[in-house]
Amino acid sequence: MDVDKALATQLANIEKRTGKTLAELQAIVQASGLTKHGECVNMLKTSLGMGHGDANTVVHTVKQLAVAGTASSARAPSTDRAESVPSDVLDALYSGAKTALRPIHDALLVRMHTLGAFESSPKKSYVSYRRSKQFCMIGPATNSRVEVGLNVRGLQAQDRLEELPAGQMCQYKVRVTDVSQVDDELIAWIALAYEGA
Repeated sequence: MDVDKALATQLANIEKRTGKTLAELQAIVQASGLTKHGECVNMLKTSLGMGHGDANTVVHTVKQLAVAGTASSARAPSTDRAESVPSDVLDALYSGAKTALRPIHDALLVRMHTLGAFESSPKKSYVSYRRSKQFCMIGPATNSRVEVGLNVRGLQAQDRLEELPAGQMCQYKVRVTDVSQVDDELIAWIALAYEGA
């Protein structure tokens, strides 16, 4: 599974903070017998004293490793295909009242790296993701939501997918208030933008 350097750095920091390897953390999640994402996150927070963002990242990564068929040999993901924003840049974007939104950005990155390689360009209030051109922007719009801007044409606007006026940096945006909203529908829209970039 290809993930960006920021995720790999975060996982390495989690290993240092907990004193456990990713494989050991994966074993703890699997041995718990819990299957729901939130339950696994709470279990890691309670049993290991992890922060919400770290616990959320571990659970997402463990589930991605299981889906990829590498559950029995978990290790830190490779970072050589995607260049991305350093973890400290994301820490700065998601500080103070916006800290609780960081797991949304992390979950988006985990899912986006299943699409293939891309670059990132940190800005003052968001991160731009691009191939030959920008395909999406992600950042905290308020203290309660992350916005995903999409550079793609021809989508049908709907409740979640808001079409933006002409002349904007993106044609559409999606407001995300909870990590559960990082779902197949949102990733499909990002994939269309990625393909067009």
